Amino acid sequence: MRNRYVDLLRAVAIIRVVTYHTLGFAWLTVAFPAMGLMFALGGSLMAASLDRADGVGLKAIGRRMRRIVVPFWVLGAFAIVLMSFMGGLEHTWRLVLWFLPLDDPPTSEKGGVWFSQIWYVRSYLWFIILSPVMLWLFRKAPIPTVLVPFGILVTMWETGHGTGGMVRDFFMYAPMWMLGFAHHDGTLQRVSRKVLWPACLVIGGIGLFMLYSNPGPRGYDMNDVPVADVLWSTAFLLVMLNAAPTALSLGAAEPAVEAVNRRALTIYLWHEAVITAVRLAAVAAGVSLLGPYGGLLQIVLVFALVTLVVLGLGWVEDLAARRKPKLIPLPTRTSARGLEDQAQPVPV
Repeated sequence: MRNRYVDLLRAVAIIRVVTYHTLGFAWLTVAFPAMGLMFALGGSLMAASLDRADGVGLKAIGRRMRRIVVPFWVLGAFAIVLMSFMGGLEHTWRLVLWFLPLDDPPTSEKGGVWFSQIWYVRSYLWFIILSPVMLWLFRKAPIPTVLVPFGILVTMWETGHGTGGMVRDFFMYAPMWMLGFAHHDGTLQRVSRKVLWPACLVIGGIGLFMLYSNPGPRGYDMNDVPVADVLWSTAFLLVMLNAAPTALSLGAAEPAVEAVNRRALTIYLWHEAVITAVRLAAVAAGVSLLGPYGGLLQIVLVFALVTLVVLGLGWVEDLAARRKPKLIPLPTRTSARGLEDQAQPVPV
């Protein structure tokens, strides 16, 4: 059966991601640190897939990668055509990364802003590929396996090498991914709240102190202070996963939550392009997107256009998952493979 609590967290996360990238409110990164949470959910669901798979889980890895790269191919084709038309895109062998993003795909100066979200897909693919080894190590030595990547991140940050890039991203989110393993194994749920929650208060408090004592160029934005982000996100997700109910009914909201989950990857892949298109159109029309009314107009237009993109291209996710393609992703019944269906990436 599908885990409705996980579905709800994922739906809130994707809405938060689009809202943050549209309006740029730094406080959203503190109120709901979606990225760390989504990597943790991904780790939990990937562990479930591997436990159901045989051998080293090659079939599970193949299924997960297929469900990511097939929708990504559509974006890659659009990106190459758009940036070739705009000019400045070098046509080299690295264009293949637009179809298998194991590294950051090449972009042009003008086109890069349309596709700044691709780093998440790249990181997610690497976590999927490395999950059999990571899960084995985690189950052998859980605490060191979680702490070592964080220690490397701190070292990178202190030596000036932790501001971005593929290596930084891996060590930043590897602890979250493996805490997802702990959630799948039931470890987090067995820890007493009297022990875990005070510990999370200390961990999260240190993260907030680091952020507010050393704000980044965008103010108190967690994305600018990676070590603080990891600490705060860890505390947040530990509480959220530890408090997970055994059963949850979403009532009238269930169809909407289900729809967002089944189109989460499409929403993530295309929302930056939609935001950029809305802003360029506003400039061309002489319409201001500043202030409360401008912000409201922008968020309404972005969500409306993202909905249109989902209706036009979301069915590719069904093909990638080997489901019957649907224009509107409202299933008529709960899938027996519900938990397996959830093991797909969603952003922040």
